Amino acid sequence: MSDSPAVTHRHEFVLFFDVQDGNPNGDPDAGNLPRIDPETNLGLVSDVALKRKIRNYVALKAEVGDILAQGHEIYMSEGATLNNQHKRAWEAVMPPVDKSEEYKKLPKDQQKSRELTRWMCANFWDIRTFGAVMTTGVNAGQVRGPVQIAFSRSLERILPLEISITRMAATTEADAEAKGGRTMGRKHIVPYGAYRVHGFVSAPLASHDTKGTGFSEADLDLLWDALCNMFEHDRSAARGQMASRKLIVFRHASALGNAQAQALFDRVKVDRVYQGIAHEIGSDAYHNSTDNWPAARSWSDYAVRIERDGLPDGIEILEPC
Repeated sequence: MSDSPAVTHRHEFVLFFDVQDGNPNGDPDAGNLPRIDPETNLGLVSDVALKRKIRNYVALKAEVGDILAQGHEIYMSEGATLNNQHKRAWEAVMPPVDKSEEYKKLPKDQQKSRELTRWMCANFWDIRTFGAVMTTGVNAGQVRGPVQIAFSRSLERILPLEISITRMAATTEADAEAKGGRTMGRKHIVPYGAYRVHGFVSAPLASHDTKGTGFSEADLDLLWDALCNMFEHDRSAARGQMASRKLIVFRHASALGNAQAQALFDRVKVDRVYQGIAHEIGSDAYHNSTDNWPAARSWSDYAVRIERDGLPDGIEILEPC
């Protein structure tokens, strides 16, 4: 962990991203179809999916040397054994353990117990950021993360498509004889969808003397970097073209905040644009005038506005990307 001071200002943020000819977040309970709200047909992307991309981006930055590896390990890394990570904290903080049963409970000494959790926070960026429950067999405590991300929701209804594809190879010799070496498959895509997600950064959960994770200003800058660039190194055949389009941050002048989060989110408006005409999504004009408009197929079909007039005192608007 760097020497950067812990975050002492509350933040909220709005991220817009889009997908073209890809599956932004498959639902394993629905045959990997793109997630969708069945009542509104709005597309969904889970918070877990975005956190995975953020973690992968930070891990890649550490791997290539753009940031120090120390203090930027990823706890929820692919293929990691969590109990082994917890044992590292015990070995660093506690005297040698004679019986494995001792790992299951936190030390009775509250100071030592807090040191275990602090060691995990100091070494793992995603624990400092998102928190973790570290009570799986080898107990290293639990901590609430200062950064929380909601589900993403598409700006307009999406229509997932199921595409048939042909593979010019067979899995087994029997398949080759029966099907002539060709097999069929299916692929689920969203032709185009633009999504909006809200996020929150709690200063008390970052900087509190005992409950804080130590999430720092440098960690916060890295979070903005990850939100802007996480899709650049997450390419796959399944996800098509995905990109972060705009990140808007509301920075408060205090730890507890200077305005309600929803009041700030409501200041971020999105217009649907067609042939120079713009209607705010959700407005009466939008519902009455856009039925005969073609479906959106690019980010240029939308325009994001921020209502800056009457902004509450103590609120600063940042636009990292």
